[in-house]
Amino acid sequence: MESSKLDTIVIDCQSVGISGDRIVAALIDLGVNSEKVIKSMETAKEHIEGCESLKVEILETSRNGLRAKQIEIKADESKQHRSGNELVNAVSETAKTLGLSSWAQEVANNSIRTLVAAESKLHGKKIDDVVLHEAGSIDTVADIIGVASALNILGATQSTKIYSTPVALGGGLFKFSHGTMASPAPATLEILTQNGFDIVGGPLDFELSTPTGVSILTSLAEKTVRYFPEFRPQAIGYGAGSKEFDNVPNILRIISGEMTGSKLVHDEVLLLETNLDDVTGETVGYTMERLLSAGAKDVSVIPIIEKKSRPGWIISIMVEEKDVDRLTEILTSETGTLGVRTYPCHRRILTRENKKIQLNVNGEKHEVDVKIARDRLGNIVNLKPEYDDICDLALKLERPFREIHEKATQQARKELLKK
Repeated sequence: MESSKLDTIVIDCQSVGISGDRIVAALIDLGVNSEKVIKSMETAKEHIEGCESLKVEILETSRNGLRAKQIEIKADESKQHRSGNELVNAVSETAKTLGLSSWAQEVANNSIRTLVAAESKLHGKKIDDVVLHEAGSIDTVADIIGVASALNILGATQSTKIYSTPVALGGGLFKFSHGTMASPAPATLEILTQNGFDIVGGPLDFELSTPTGVSILTSLAEKTVRYFPEFRPQAIGYGAGSKEFDNVPNILRIISGEMTGSKLVHDEVLLLETNLDDVTGETVGYTMERLLSAGAKDVSVIPIIEKKSRPGWIISIMVEEKDVDRLTEILTSETGTLGVRTYPCHRRILTRENKKIQLNVNGEKHEVDVKIARDRLGNIVNLKPEYDDICDLALKLERPFREIHEKATQQARKELLKK
C-alpha cells in the first residue's frame, strides 16, 4: 500500500465512534510499515516537557471474534495537564522534525488546533491560557503524529478524497475532570458541531468518541456521508479500542480505494428553488447577496413568464445539506415566497484551491492570488488569477486589466505547471 498515491478513504465510525488510537491502528492495518509509525510517534517525547519515556506497541488482537490491530502507548510523565500552546508547539515541532509532507503537517497542526480551540471556548479562556486535562497527556500528541505519519507513508495528499460516516457518540454517563456528564464529552460535541458533522447516538451506554478522535476526523474528512461513495475498495484496516463490549465489536474500519469512472470528484448538494412574480428587482438582487454571504455555493436568477403573462424570476440556490434550513429562512423572509422546492443534486466537479504567486511588473513584485482547479488525481486542469487582485493591481499600476491578467496567467502557468 505504501508509496503509491492514495485516491479515496472512507472512515467508518458509525458503530463504535472514533478515537486517535483506533485511527492509527486502522491505518497501520491498511498496510503501513508499523516501525516507521512507531518511531514517528515516539519522537513526540523529544518535543514536549514532562515526558520521561514513551513506548508505543502494535498488538494483534480481536474483538468479538474479528481480528484487528491495537495501539498501546506506555508513557512515564511527570505532568499530565498541559497548556494549549504546549500541545500545539509539540505537534508542530514533531511534524517538522519528521519531515512530513506539507499536507501531513497541515493535518497534524489543524487537528491539535481544533482540539485546543474547542477546549478554549468551553473554558472561556484564551488559547494561550487554557489548560487541557484528559487531552493534555503525551497520548494526544502521539496519536495525532501517528495519523499524520501513517497517511504520509500511504501517499495521501490534498487531492485524496476522505469521507466519514456519521459519528457514533454512545450514551450514558461518564466521569472526567469536571465531574459526571452525559456522553459525549463537551469538547467532542463542540468540535463536531463547529464542523457540521452528522452524529448518531448509541449503540452503547459508553463514551465512544473522544475529543482527540473527532479533532483528527474533522481535519481529514470534508463531510459525513450516510452511505459509502461509489468507489472500488482496495484495502481495509481494522483498529481496535482497548475496551471490549458484549454485542458490538470495538473496531474502527478505514477503507482505502479508488473512485470509479470519471476523474472528476463526486459531490452531493441540494438545489433550492422558488418562483417570484411580485417583488422588485432590487429585492431579488439584495436577496442574492444575502444568500451568497450566508454560505450558498451559487445563486442563479432566471427570468420567466408566469400565469396571466406576468414577468417573474426563478431563484435557484445551490447549498450544502447542513445549510438548507438557514438559507431557506433567508429566502422566505426576504422575498415573502410561499414555498421553496428542494432537489438533491449529484455533481462531478474539480477540487479548488488558492495559491499566491509573485508577479514581477516593471521590476516590482506584487502578490496575486490564483484559483487552481484539479481533478481527483491531483492534476491541474485550470488556473485563473483572482479577479479582485488583478483589478486592484491594474488600477494601482495604471495599466489595462487584460495586460495584467495575461501576465499573471503566464506567471501562474510557469510556476504551477512546471512539474
